[in-house]
Amino acid sequence: MNNWKHFPGLILSPVFILAWALMICAGCSKKEDAPEVPPSKPVLTTASVTQVTQTTAASGGDITSDGGAIVTARGVCWSISDTPTVAGTRTLNGTGTGAFVSYLDGLQPGTDYFIRAYATNTAGTGYGPTLTFKTLALPVDTVTDIDGNLYHVAVIGDRKWLKENLRVTHYRTGAEIPEVQSDPQWKILTNGARSVYDNTAANLTLYGFLYNFFAVTDPRGICPEGWHVATDDEWKTLGAFLGGMVGAGGKMKSTGTIEQGTGLWYAPNAEADNSSGFTGLPGGYRINYGTFYSIGNVGMFWTSTDTASVNAWNYILDANNGSLKRNFNLLQNGFSVRCCKD
Repeated sequence: MNNWKHFPGLILSPVFILAWALMICAGCSKKEDAPEVPPSKPVLTTASVTQVTQTTAASGGDITSDGGAIVTARGVCWSISDTPTVAGTRTLNGTGTGAFVSYLDGLQPGTDYFIRAYATNTAGTGYGPTLTFKTLALPVDTVTDIDGNLYHVAVIGDRKWLKENLRVTHYRTGAEIPEVQSDPQWKILTNGARSVYDNTAANLTLYGFLYNFFAVTDPRGICPEGWHVATDDEWKTLGAFLGGMVGAGGKMKSTGTIEQGTGLWYAPNAEADNSSGFTGLPGGYRINYGTFYSIGNVGMFWTSTDTASVNAWNYILDANNGSLKRNFNLLQNGFSVRCCKD
């Protein structure tokens, strides 16, 4: 207490000493840490829906707050109900905060959808506002298969036919139609299969797939919903409506020649005027041993009718004449397919 000698006249009362001690203790006490705030769900908005087609659209979102924890997943979710969630169909568009763009595909034409952006952190999933949009309807003269491939429709007599060769990769149930490239494997098949002429991708765009008869008659269905592979009788009726088999082929073939750079057929592409709108193509064929033949020269088309033996009926368009010819071939062969409306 020697320091108190510098304060003459100060009376050290017990009360003063106690107050001084309390001040010293208060100054020496440890300051307590602030309580930890747990993270919350992210905060975000949903971007307007743009680029809407029959089967696709674009949207996205903007995450303005991560809620105090890292955003580990973000995107948009959509459904035909009014409460889309990440448990349903969604996109995955990276991590973190900020704006992002999402592209939707596999939509159904002419359908109303609900969509909202989402972002997920350790606290859970936050959602942006729900928006609605409607995909474009298909024109009345088109149809899509299960893969989303678009086909145009020709009305010939009292029947509707696809104007393009089938290029689907799945049955209507969603099961895949196997693509078989190997010749040895192709010739031993007893189940449905498909191939592209010469295993060249560019030929798929032009001519579609070549299918064996097992794929044509598989009960899971190869044509779009509401359509079927044309029967032998339906092909006969088509030929008769076009004036008979001798001249029907010219009315069914696409026009132009390879030599003139105006079409896909080799010259002379005899009598071709495509007046029926069928737009028959020379996609060639694949024999049961796997070899490919005659692209540019012939179009070979399966019917769904067998001959009660090891063969089935098919129809032929030829570059050298205007006839529609009927023949039968082994089930293992690969031909083009055209579908008829039920």
